[in-house]
Amino acid sequence: MASTVKKESASTKNLIERGLEHLWLHTAQYNDLIKDDGFLVIERGDGIYLDDIHGRRYIDAMSGLWVVAAGHGRQILADIAAEQMSKLSFANPFAYATPPAVDLAAKLASLTPSTVNKFFFINSGSEAVETAVRMAKQYHYNRGDTKRYKVISRIGSYHGTTLGAMALNGSDGLNRAPFEPLMPGVVQVPNTNGFGSLTNEKTGLDDMFWAQYIEERIKFERPETIAALIAEPISTSNGNRVPSKAYWEHLRKVTEEHGILLIHDEVINGFGRTGRWFASEHFGIEPDLLTMAKQISSGYAPIAAVGVSDKVAEAFVGEKKHAFVGGSTWGAHPVSCAVALANIDILERERLPENSSATGEYLGTQLEALKSKHQIVAETSGIGLMRSITLKRNPDTGEEFTEEDELGSRVTRLLLEAGILSRAGASIQLAPPLVINREEVDSLVEGISQAIVGLEAELEIS
Repeated sequence: MASTVKKESASTKNLIERGLEHLWLHTAQYNDLIKDDGFLVIERGDGIYLDDIHGRRYIDAMSGLWVVAAGHGRQILADIAAEQMSKLSFANPFAYATPPAVDLAAKLASLTPSTVNKFFFINSGSEAVETAVRMAKQYHYNRGDTKRYKVISRIGSYHGTTLGAMALNGSDGLNRAPFEPLMPGVVQVPNTNGFGSLTNEKTGLDDMFWAQYIEERIKFERPETIAALIAEPISTSNGNRVPSKAYWEHLRKVTEEHGILLIHDEVINGFGRTGRWFASEHFGIEPDLLTMAKQISSGYAPIAAVGVSDKVAEAFVGEKKHAFVGGSTWGAHPVSCAVALANIDILERERLPENSSATGEYLGTQLEALKSKHQIVAETSGIGLMRSITLKRNPDTGEEFTEEDELGSRVTRLLLEAGILSRAGASIQLAPPLVINREEVDSLVEGISQAIVGLEAELEIS
């Protein structure tokens, strides 16, 4: 198990005090940060482990944020970044290319679906999503189809936190109310498991029913007004449920019939996380646009991309007015491109997507065994090294935990005490670095079991 012994010092106390005064952590509530251990400061990492400033070691059960595929502490990636910085640290992406950008684009073309051969580089997953949506709209505009402005997205999905990406989100976890009205033209449809109280579990429906529902909604909205449908092939924010192959085949058929572009958001799914280079491969689907980020560089440098199919790219060739509108100062950054290329080399050389498949299957088996050990473990789901555990007060009756149970803070704290960093509440997300081995999986599952025992004791569940 990871070390959880806290070593306090004057310097660490000062660092935390200055952090609380000056650093604004993303989506964090200050009142939570000032609690004991609320402001966690991570100092270094190695493989699947992270160490904080107090000398405690944790299993990084989330790869940072579905990011660090190659593991922490890869010196080769630091060396590549330094080498590229000493050679060329920046180039104007609006004016000229660099060898790392060309090499990375060519490499990605060899890994993505066969029809996806061009790549537009930006900085984050949210930017990739917004770029793909703008690209889809201009694709139709360039072809003279100027009335296509709507975008279909699914309830339960997550696509980012910039204003346009937020409009596409259907996740309960993000409060959209302060920013409404959001981008017009977004049409929300049910996900693979339904929505609200109309879940498959309660209705007896399946993902094919909802695929057909989406088809009927497209007809109702008038297909000639719809630019794109955006969806994660497998949605982490919707419980890591793996759709049937027929589900995606049906949606691909419907979008093609109506001239709607299909955007696969693989910002989380991509680069081996699901056991394949891209999750689209599990379903035999070739999207029109493919967003990617996170594991493209294992977090060693900020970079994201939109993969563009030949069909879409052709619509931007011609007059000057047909060129894609917009870009980013930091897009195709030579250092980020060089690091991403080296990271992909590690993933290939060490066969990490294959390890994600094999070790992920082992992780899934070990998590499923928790159901017989703990009565509050209701369900485990996922694929590869992208898994989740669903907790319920009484799985037999379907009784959920309540807000008063404070599962978010309780489970996160108990996991922390067990030496595990993860996103947790009624659902525990698990996405360790792709370098994890079976022995480390056993340690991870042991820590999760320890935390669940603690939760059952605190809530007096027996």
